[in-house]
Amino acid sequence: MPVVQTKGPVRVGVVGVGNISAIYLKNLKAFDGVDPVAVADLDPARAEARAEEFGIPRATTPDALLADPEIEIVLNLTVPAAHASVAQAAVEAGKSVYNEKPLTITREDAARLLATAKERGVRVGGAPDTFLGGGLQTCRALIDAGEIGEPVAATAFMLGHGPEGWHPDPAFFYQTGGGPLFDMGPYYLTALVAMLGPVRRVAGSARASFAERTIGSQPKAGQTIAVEVPTHLAAVLDFAGGPIATLVTSFDVWASETPLLEIYGATGTLSLPDPNTFGGPVRLRRSGSETWEDVPIAHGYAENARGIGVLDLARAIRLGRPARASGELAAHVLDLMHAVHDASDTGRAVEPATTCDRPAALPVGLAWGAWDE
Repeated sequence: MPVVQTKGPVRVGVVGVGNISAIYLKNLKAFDGVDPVAVADLDPARAEARAEEFGIPRATTPDALLADPEIEIVLNLTVPAAHASVAQAAVEAGKSVYNEKPLTITREDAARLLATAKERGVRVGGAPDTFLGGGLQTCRALIDAGEIGEPVAATAFMLGHGPEGWHPDPAFFYQTGGGPLFDMGPYYLTALVAMLGPVRRVAGSARASFAERTIGSQPKAGQTIAVEVPTHLAAVLDFAGGPIATLVTSFDVWASETPLLEIYGATGTLSLPDPNTFGGPVRLRRSGSETWEDVPIAHGYAENARGIGVLDLARAIRLGRPARASGELAAHVLDLMHAVHDASDTGRAVEPATTCDRPAALPVGLAWGAWDE
């Protein structure tokens, strides 16, 4: 049976205490409405070190954490290949779960997770939550206020030359579940869906431009990686509300001057910030103008606020409202990424099997640690 609480902070347990866990724990300790009470890892010493570092009351094993009756949300920061199994175990134990991106590797695991959560009366959420940051929420407010008129199109580019030049162990980026689309695409796609709503059709092309990669970073410099996934993907996304977006993600580009994200409206253009960040810059150019206007960030959480999706999920649980960084949104983004691959493989446009609601906007000026009701 699910854990049932009606008031007070929502107690959170973290499974997986790798590098990304530090910023989550730092922020969750500062937010009102959540209380991180336990951490767990397959390496007990690593869990104990994280608990001591951030003043978390308990360091334990993943199985013990999932069985802990106090914990209401499991924050799943394991490697992507374990996202589905850990999250499924959490909801079957009657706990809500928030997964790092991607929600799962396969569409089937995502559908099963959401169905089980519904049956058990618990919630699913998923990263990224950067679209809730001050920068992208300022963009959302400009679109909703009609500052660029009706949105008609968008472009999104994530172009680089792969992580083998800087990551200490980059092989997994080129294995199943990796590649530029699954690694960075969730940031861009989640931002686009948050701005424009769900996607109804996907066309795409994908290729692995090079059969292997040579690691340039220590400690494995000089070793080669066999490439198992596409490393350059181009997609056209037809949104249910009408706009058409072009998305390109690549590990095959040495340099580029393309914009990260732009949305084009009937009366203006909006230049969005890096969707892997929480702040700006936000720029607007209106029809008839020859200059760009820098727009002040009017919303809170413009710093590195990773974890606000967990906070929003906690408030959604207490208040009985939909979560913004929901499992449905994360599953739709996962479906879109697979659809790009499918469209390339079949040479045909693909209609996603999923959809989601456009997440509710946030109010202006939230103070750090606070959240809307």
